[in-house]
This record gives sequence, structure tokens and C-alpha cells, in this order.
Amino acid sequence: MPDETWVIIPAYNEGKRIEKVIQCALKQSKNVIVVDDGSRDRTGELAVRCGAKVIRHAVNLGKGGALKTGCDFAIEKKAKVIVVLDADGQHDPADIPRFIEQIRKGNKIVFGYREGLDNMPGILRLGNLFINIVTSILYGIRLRDTQSGYRAFTADAYKKIRWEASDYSMESEMIANLGKRKMKYTEIPIPTIYHDSYKGTTVMDGVKIVFNMIMWRLTR
Repeated sequence: MPDETWVIIPAYNEGKRIEKVIQCALKQSKNVIVVDDGSRDRTGELAVRCGAKVIRHAVNLGKGGALKTGCDFAIEKKAKVIVVLDADGQHDPADIPRFIEQIRKGNKIVFGYREGLDNMPGILRLGNLFINIVTSILYGIRLRDTQSGYRAFTADAYKKIRWEASDYSMESEMIANLGKRKMKYTEIPIPTIYHDSYKGTTVMDGVKIVFNMIMWRLTR
């Protein structure tokens, strides 16, 4: 399965850390794609030098757009399993085999949930908890960490959960699509290290995500 596994890494101005992430990911799969989402630094150049396949966006489209570009490319190349993870070093590529193990057990989607989020500001921890609760109420999907970006899914599952959002809402849209498709899923704990001050979904991102989840439930 390693040769059939493709690792997708969306990256925007991550030249500071992208090399180590790619080097670790290539130990798990020879198929590593970095989507350089309009970076203004050397992200794309460094990714090529490390041996990753690089797709470049001329302008920044957002995480959802970058991931979709990478996943679509992997599907065209006949990927069987897709693993997505962040470029800033907060996800350890050494955990990829643990995700694959759960796919082998028959799960269509595997979510990583972050342990020890003490470095995340309290307001954002509460926001994540609220989104988890809304997700459970609206879609019947119970997850410890709906906003974690470390995930794996089969090619067939991707075709069913493929999202439209170009921003951070894509992670919740994926779950919303999963809830309607009723596919088998599981979650595994992952360690998370924040090298810099916390970055990711903001309070306003959270408000938008909840609004979108309600609209997806009513209109799809």
C-alpha cells in the first residue's frame, strides 16, 4: 500500500520548515505532493530540491483550494489512499503508517485528533469544542478534534467527500459530506507541536464554519 499512498501537503510561505516535513514524509511514501499556494518565499524551490512533486498556484487560493488541487492530481495518478497533513511541522509524517493501518482495517476516512492543546489560546479551544458539538448535532459525526488537518482517506471516499470551500471551512465540509454519505471512519491520537504562536482557524473562521455547516445541512 505505500506505493499506492499519496501524501498531500498544502504550503503557503513555509520555507522555514517545509524541508524537514518533506524529508520525513518521503520515508513513508515516494509520492509526496507539495501544493505551493502562491508563496512569496522559497517554499516551492525548497520542496523541489527535497524531492517532492510540486504544484504551484500563481496566487494564494487558501488551504481548501490547495488541498483539492493536490488530491485531484493524486486521483488522476491512480492513488488508492491519500494522506493530508500540514506543512508547518505540527504533524509528524512518521505517524502516516498508523493512518494506513486503520485504512487497512476497513475505514474509509481516518482523522487525527491532537493531544495536549495547552498552547492553543483558551478562546480557540472553546471554539473547537463548540464546532465539535455542532458537528455531532447536525451530522451525527462524533470527533474529538474536527479542525485537525491530519487525515487519510481512500480514493473512493475522496470522490464522495470532495469539498467546495477554499478556506479552512473545507475540513468541516469534508465531515459534513461524510455525515451524509454514512461511510466508516475512525480517529487516532496524534502529538502536535506548535513551533511558533498558534496559527490556524481564528474566531471569525469558527463563526463562518458553524454558519456554513448549518447551511450545508439545510441546502444539500
